[in-house]
Amino acid sequence: MALKMMSDLTGVKIQDIPMNDKKVLSLFSSAEALGMSHDYTNAKTGALLLPEFGTEFVRGVLEETNPKTFSDLVIISGLTHGTGVWQGNSDELVKAGTATLQEVIGCRDDIMVYLIGKGIPNNIAFAIMEDVRKGRGLKEQYEEIMKANNVPEWYIESCKKIKYMFPKGHAVAYVTMAVRVGYFKIYYPLEFYATFFSVRSKQYDIKTMIKGKDAIISKIEELRTQQRVSNVKLSPKEAEQLKTLINALEMVQRGYSFSNIDLYRSDASNFVVDYETKSLIPPFITIDGLGENNAITVVEERKNGEFFSKEDLLRRTKLTSTNVQDLADMGVLDGLNESDQLSLFDF
Repeated sequence: MALKMMSDLTGVKIQDIPMNDKKVLSLFSSAEALGMSHDYTNAKTGALLLPEFGTEFVRGVLEETNPKTFSDLVIISGLTHGTGVWQGNSDELVKAGTATLQEVIGCRDDIMVYLIGKGIPNNIAFAIMEDVRKGRGLKEQYEEIMKANNVPEWYIESCKKIKYMFPKGHAVAYVTMAVRVGYFKIYYPLEFYATFFSVRSKQYDIKTMIKGKDAIISKIEELRTQQRVSNVKLSPKEAEQLKTLINALEMVQRGYSFSNIDLYRSDASNFVVDYETKSLIPPFITIDGLGENNAITVVEERKNGEFFSKEDLLRRTKLTSTNVQDLADMGVLDGLNESDQLSLFDF
């Protein structure tokens, strides 16, 4: 859904996106290509919001492994989707310098290919792969065959720790998707962020977001301090707002901004790109308690002419008085009278 939306917004065909673009691949090892003048979060990669690679855990793996190529990312996808594959296993091998990222076991298919390359018969290599990927460890006779064929001890021990392994085909599909999304993040940033705030974000602090970088940083610090000092988990709503604010901060640090909600330009549920101001216009649903169905009535009614007052807005749409007050508090309704009644001073 996200890729399709980005494709629709830009006219870029998903199938035409290259898998070897240097700037895009650099996102998985550095944030430099994002062109942030100052990075409050001190990001080590540009992988935030990239599917399957944007979580804190996977970004940590990226920092430790410093991938450079598409094939490196396939290995990392396998490492992070398996059980007993990275933590307490390959991570220790990489840290100790015992093995490189390219040498550790990433996907289940890698085991069979590696063992065949060592001279082990195809059927035995396949049987070993099947046992390892299902978490059954190594049979004694298979371990002896591996040793006889000069398979390193660290590789054998690594096989014994694995509980579940990801197939390479799935890993390739995930990396392909992440690289395609990364292409939009580099070359079509406004469309990229418009898509993710529309499709992936669940909670907004829109009043903070439209105030810019300093306000966003202040709110992030407030939420993190609240969590740290009180030693109490943030509410689900606060936790989602924090995620959205961190994503918003990356966008504004790249030189873009959030405009205020616009009574005549805002969409009901999607962020709209304003190319002239290099900003995103938030949808009506970013107002707390303003549902999509009610927001749609605003978009539909404005086609019938402008709203003359807050009373007119309430009458012609399904907005509640609280919704209207929230919009007014944000300055969205500046210029509208309170009611349809004109005073003598309006002439």
